[in-house]
Amino acid sequence: MLRLSLGAVLALTTALPALAEMNFNRIAAFPVMSNADNADEETSAEIIAASADGNTLVYTDSPLGVIGLIDITDPANPAPKGTIAMEGEPTSVAVVGQTAFVGVNTSESYTSPSGEMHVIDMAQGTQLATCDLGGQPDSVAVAKDGSFVTVAIENERDEELGDGGLPQMPAGFVVKIPVRDGTLACDGLQKIGLTGLAEVGGTDPEPEFVDVNRAGEIVVTLQENNHLVVIGADGKVASHFSAGKVSLDGVDTKKDGKLEFTGTLSDIPREPDAVKWIDDDHFATANEGDWKGGSRGFTIFRKDGTIVYDSGNSFERAVAAIGHFPDKRAGKKGVEPESVEFNIYGGTPLLFIGSERGSVVGVYDVTDPAAPELLQMLPSGIGPEGYVSIPQRNLLVSANETDAREDGNAPAHVMIYERSDKPAAYPMITSAGTDPLIGWGALSGLAAGGQGQLFAVADSFYGAAPRIFTIDVRQQPAQITGAIDITRNGAPAQLTDLEGITLDGAGGFWLASEGNAAKMVPHGLLHVDAKGEIEEQIGLPPELATQATRYGFEGVAKVGDTLWMATQREWGDDPAGLVKLVAYNTETEEWGAVHYPLDPKGKGWVGLSEITVHGDYAYFIERDNQIAQDARIKKITRVALDQLQPAPLGGELPVVAKEEVRDLIPDLRSTGGFVVDKVEGMAMDAQGRTYIVTDNDGVDDSSGETLFLPLGQIDPQG
Repeated sequence: MLRLSLGAVLALTTALPALAEMNFNRIAAFPVMSNADNADEETSAEIIAASADGNTLVYTDSPLGVIGLIDITDPANPAPKGTIAMEGEPTSVAVVGQTAFVGVNTSESYTSPSGEMHVIDMAQGTQLATCDLGGQPDSVAVAKDGSFVTVAIENERDEELGDGGLPQMPAGFVVKIPVRDGTLACDGLQKIGLTGLAEVGGTDPEPEFVDVNRAGEIVVTLQENNHLVVIGADGKVASHFSAGKVSLDGVDTKKDGKLEFTGTLSDIPREPDAVKWIDDDHFATANEGDWKGGSRGFTIFRKDGTIVYDSGNSFERAVAAIGHFPDKRAGKKGVEPESVEFNIYGGTPLLFIGSERGSVVGVYDVTDPAAPELLQMLPSGIGPEGYVSIPQRNLLVSANETDAREDGNAPAHVMIYERSDKPAAYPMITSAGTDPLIGWGALSGLAAGGQGQLFAVADSFYGAAPRIFTIDVRQQPAQITGAIDITRNGAPAQLTDLEGITLDGAGGFWLASEGNAAKMVPHGLLHVDAKGEIEEQIGLPPELATQATRYGFEGVAKVGDTLWMATQREWGDDPAGLVKLVAYNTETEEWGAVHYPLDPKGKGWVGLSEITVHGDYAYFIERDNQIAQDARIKKITRVALDQLQPAPLGGELPVVAKEEVRDLIPDLRSTGGFVVDKVEGMAMDAQGRTYIVTDNDGVDDSSGETLFLPLGQIDPQG
């Protein structure tokens, strides 16, 4: 027998490498329109599933009435595999092997619901069978052993009828269909009634989501009824119970252009949407709400109805800390957790909670279901609806239903994430740990302070409570450490659109406000002290005011006694392709300007988003207003300071010569997502280290992502 001394054992164990921390990082973003015959048509990716080998994705596309297929043999380079028409509205999909089971809504009206289950051979693209479901299907799930398919027949209510409440007949139910020889045995369809169970609208159950555990038991959410039902392997109701209510403190409850996590909600019905089994005894619900409720979090139940964990306000606050809180939804359902996915990766049980309105997914370790541990928050595209986990390939996939091209934003995408020992790339900036929690978003201007500190402002999305944020860039991710309220006579300064910030050299700040006459917001400059109180407000002289458009000052920088402002687009007296760099001397109060030459326009417009000064140069962000596949111009340029000699207003202005310093599109693609539109802020510290930040539009028709990118020293002077 080999015997080792204690010292030898310790020497051996310390020589072994430590287990690496595993993280998810996005590696690809697939635009769903790539699968459409006409790329200009509205498309969507809602519910998504994967083939057994994990190489093919299938998703429902309601606007086109199809299911779409994606080849992810190389997950970093997903490829379109086309679509299959469903002759109705596909609502959900589940897969066994290479066979897809698709619920299709064929209803003529709310009062005459109908639907079918289509069985599709994904490899051949052919339809194998169709079953009449007897009502409007929502969620579809398959047994772990592939022996049956179950469908939530919602027979959804008309939200425009009366108060949109219950009851609205006909009632919903669940169906269970055997699978024989790889296809559905329609003659064995079992209809499982759910009436008379819920205290809320008991005559009109509206099943929303189903899932099946390894024992063959089905759990189903009755969302509007705020109820949960467990159906035994024999197809009979085994247990049922109310989802209950929750009271919350420390949440934002008002749609008021402020992010204040100090509100209270009392006795809110959970109204769960998605549900997933964690093991044979526990399942988790995403408590989106739909009629009277929505508790903004998730709950883990035992199948007997015992609550073993409720997230309370923690999920919503985690979303807010990374800038994804949707203020325009705050008054009702907040971040709206809608999706749940679960699987075991490398022996670790992981729960994924998706926020539809926050466009983010939380990754939780649920080794102990009574004490989930938040591991990561991942950006998930616009309006994530469904997720599929592929643990055998260390992949996670999100389907994002919102096609926001009509609003100038991105099309619907499918996002692919890989779990590896690489560091987590997101979030890049957070306010986690601040007390009280600092809400933030829509960051625009940046300025460098000292000792690893930056200052940032948010634009008019939060105009009701304008702020200066302090950022510690020595931490990873960058940490928002404080917020200075901008006040006028002690009250929040209204009618501002802060787009630029620079230090005044005496402890205060100069701020550039972009005007908008339609909102009665004036163009101009604000001088604030260290506490944020406005000491001076400077409007435009007539020569500028009479020519101004709403595309005004997008940045401000100080050179000696002179403030230089970058104007975003041409004003009324500017030749096409030339924008003003406006100068204001704080001592003499004189105004002047020069012209900056923009790159030629492609699709959309081209303009400036920022100005900062380092060494002998002024640096600019020049960009188009295009996003994703249409983005062409996102760059840093520079102009020598000796060219910034302001000429009098009203006459011909000298045109400066610019030099391109860095194409930012590769940096914006480095996160594995689509290229975002608004690169808005840039700062250089004393050592020339450069930081850029993107504006997430306050998560309004946006993915909510904020990219905060340290670019290192890009100034050749060092």
